[in-house]
Amino acid sequence: MAFIALTLGLLVLLFLILVALARAFEGHSVADLIDWKPTRSPEVEVQNEVDDVRQMIEAQNAYRRRRGAEEITEEDVERQAREDQSVRARGRGPFAQGGGADEQ
Repeated sequence: MAFIALTLGLLVLLFLILVALARAFEGHSVADLIDWKPTRSPEVEVQNEVDDVRQMIEAQNAYRRRRGAEEITEEDVERQAREDQSVRARGRGPFAQGGGADEQ
């Protein structure tokens, strides 16, 4: 019986400590507490995205050349992305914004 009382007492003490810590750090963000700063600027992130898209198009074109298919351009990729987005906006297909369930 003493073991159960001791366990419950320690759980209550732990809860009170957690509440006190939550109140002590209430106005601080996690980034402030760990002194976190982003490793890259937003400009570098945008440039990385642009480079990634260019590399993916180049890789696709290398594969398409080996198959003998016509190469794609950045404009083709942008057009395909707009078409995919419009299909999602209309709510068709497995990746529809409405969850993809066909209501018939």
